Amino acid sequence: MPDVPERPGCADATTPPGLLQTVDRALQVLLATDRDHEGWSVSEVSREFGFSTSIAHRLLATLAHRGFLTADTATRRYRIGPSAMTVGRIWSGSQSLRLLVQPVLRILADTTSLAAIFAVPDAFHMRAIAAETGAQGPLRKYPLVGELFPAHAGATSKAYYANLPDVERRRIFAERPMARFTRATTVDPAVLEHQFEQVRRRGYAVSSGEYDVGVSTVAMAIRVSDMPFASLSLGGHEDHFGDVPSLVHVLDDARREIELKLGGRSR
Repeated sequence: MPDVPERPGCADATTPPGLLQTVDRALQVLLATDRDHEGWSVSEVSREFGFSTSIAHRLLATLAHRGFLTADTATRRYRIGPSAMTVGRIWSGSQSLRLLVQPVLRILADTTSLAAIFAVPDAFHMRAIAAETGAQGPLRKYPLVGELFPAHAGATSKAYYANLPDVERRRIFAERPMARFTRATTVDPAVLEHQFEQVRRRGYAVSSGEYDVGVSTVAMAIRVSDMPFASLSLGGHEDHFGDVPSLVHVLDDARREIELKLGGRSR
């Protein structure tokens, strides 16, 4: 393959002074490997980023050597690798993620007087990793952080699971028993799937008394690289929950802010 020269000044201009250009180049490639671009060939990296083909090849080979990409010998394309997944799992469970979203939750709670919750998937649940209490007071007598919300009960979970790819969601729910926590809990798979469809159509989930009697919740999915990553929700007592469209507007602004913090872009 003939070596394609770099576009003059292109790569240098994207790396701030004082930073290692080689590392920055590798990270550019890695961060661009998402659902919109699942794999790269050497020539594609060269064209996309303006690197010479020899530099593009070395970058891809180095990322593959450390497991951040995997090389498909049949197609000669590089796809996301296990090391990237490992780092992602470590980060999603770390204090760094909580610290990132906490200021947004604080503003949400102050603005709405409700409890603001950020939750990530954990097996057949959503686990609250950050929360702030509004002026209406706590929803529980114990802290919400660490609480597990069942996948089929309540808006906090439904906002996330409704937005998974159909095949993945059906695999998760296949033949899995669903406990009834209150009279409002949905335990019929067909009814639940219809509710998921409504969530996708509206863009948010809303529930009342499905997991906790007397508690209403509105929630939206947080996406990274156009895939559901977490959920952001507001919860409060049914009698003082407020106007749902107004809450959705405030929640959507917060969702956009968090998505920008997480992935540099928002839908």
